[in-house]
Amino acid sequence: MRIGMILDKQFPPDPRVENEAISLIEAGHQVFLFCLSYDKYPLQEKVNGINVCRFSSSKLEYKLSALAYSFPFYSKIMEKKIGYFLSENNIEVIHIHDIQIAQAVFNANKQFQLPTVLDLHENRPEIMKFYPHLKTFPGKYLISPKVWKNKEEVFVNKAKKVVVVTNEAREEILSRTHIVSNDICVVPNTVRKGFFKAPKIDANLVKEFDNKFVLLYIGDTGDRRGLSTAIATLHSLKNDIPEILLVIVGASTNDSNLLQQVKDLSLENYVDFRGWQDASTFASYISSSAICISPLHQNRHHDTTYANKIFQYMSFGKPVLVSDVKAQKNVIEHANAGLIHKERDSEDFALKVNELYANDGYRIKLGENGKYFVQNEFYWEKTSKELIKLYSDIKS
Repeated sequence: MRIGMILDKQFPPDPRVENEAISLIEAGHQVFLFCLSYDKYPLQEKVNGINVCRFSSSKLEYKLSALAYSFPFYSKIMEKKIGYFLSENNIEVIHIHDIQIAQAVFNANKQFQLPTVLDLHENRPEIMKFYPHLKTFPGKYLISPKVWKNKEEVFVNKAKKVVVVTNEAREEILSRTHIVSNDICVVPNTVRKGFFKAPKIDANLVKEFDNKFVLLYIGDTGDRRGLSTAIATLHSLKNDIPEILLVIVGASTNDSNLLQQVKDLSLENYVDFRGWQDASTFASYISSSAICISPLHQNRHHDTTYANKIFQYMSFGKPVLVSDVKAQKNVIEHANAGLIHKERDSEDFALKVNELYANDGYRIKLGENGKYFVQNEFYWEKTSKELIKLYSDIKS
């Protein structure tokens, strides 16, 4: 089939979009990707077999996208572009990536009546509640997460098939929509085999941490990611584990707050901020670590979404320490790949770190459990079979 994927941002990068597209191409489909361009990328290009069709966009359109369900301007603008894309490429089925552009797609599709797949990368209405621009004027008064949630339910019921990232997300969607269970499938953001097969390890980077007991965090450092909990524990942990070092590979606008917390607690020698690093370095950082962490705060978004980092950690045989938000707690307990701490509870976090530090054999066992789980049961080439089956069902 000729699948038309619709993305409301630039491409690349977007690992989920790319992974799905490549898997569908390998299954014999043709994939055409509608995306936006704010730079001087070629308007037509083939990327790993994906027919990328870029449509020039402006800063104004970008700003209007945040108001997609407050005013109709963004959807009207995108509707025309999408209609042209669908017609020009003889698309047979539409695959919408997330809900921001969904209204424009459904509007454009009125003249084509093509089957539509809605791919929900995350619980957008819930995570919006934490966006800084929704907490200040004018966003606070112009953008309503409740309206977005209502729209999401409308789109779910309009779509022929729905894709979500966790079983918890599937159950949450089923609980508040009229969709039947057979029309929703789970395609988690797992890692490709290439991530952990024959990785390139930077020996010099690994050597930097030779005499350290490294707690590693990779990813966005926003407040809801829980790094303040991890930092707070170091005040006591440094007495029990003098060689402890929290290594943070990532960044966000919240970094100034984290840096101030480190300064206030006099922990400059125990926290290493590395900022954003190329994904090619992740294997080296993970190899250097003793424990890998994901101390997320509890909210409805985190309860239904995996942080992809936990599978990256596990694929290298590292024990993980995660907070007790529902989705990650369930998968770590299922794999017996690490320990669970109470979210936002620095004392419990420290207790679990000490437990792992005191028992090398236990750390190794948990790490091996996680490695086996990811490398044999929960890797992209296997979990994406649900997506392939979904398209087989549409075709039949």
